[in-house]
Amino acid sequence: MSKEQENKEIVGRWFTEFWGNPWNPGIVDELAAPDMLLQYSLHAPRRGREDVKNFMMGFREAFPDLEFGGAADLIAEGDYVVGQWKGGGTHTGPAFDDFLIGGLPANSGRKMYFTGTTVLRIKDSKVAEEIGLDDGVTALQQLGILRAA
Repeated sequence: MSKEQENKEIVGRWFTEFWGNPWNPGIVDELAAPDMLLQYSLHAPRRGREDVKNFMMGFREAFPDLEFGGAADLIAEGDYVVGQWKGGGTHTGPAFDDFLIGGLPANSGRKMYFTGTTVLRIKDSKVAEEIGLDDGVTALQQLGILRAA
């Protein structure tokens, strides 16, 4: 199996078990590099396994039905894998202030559904970086944090 195919398999598992529903917290210890960087436009960057796990636990407490999935085939070149995705969830949990631009009161009932593209770097069979560009404007508008023009 080629390096690119191996990397796509790692990312496929990561997407399914980290971003899918139900999520598997153990996937972070298994597939994330100890100093992994997780960075998306809606949230402050996270670094390291514990920070990444804490981010996802808080996100899923606020959005219990949170789920993202692939929208196209993964593309791999060398150490990099690119994936397109879609998904979201409903805010039915505690107050949530992890968005860089604002927060939500407890159980707002607001739904978000949006898309994005993510580039992951694999090093020594571990996810070293996950950097995504998402349609955060759409999500923030749906959540009532950002007004449409």
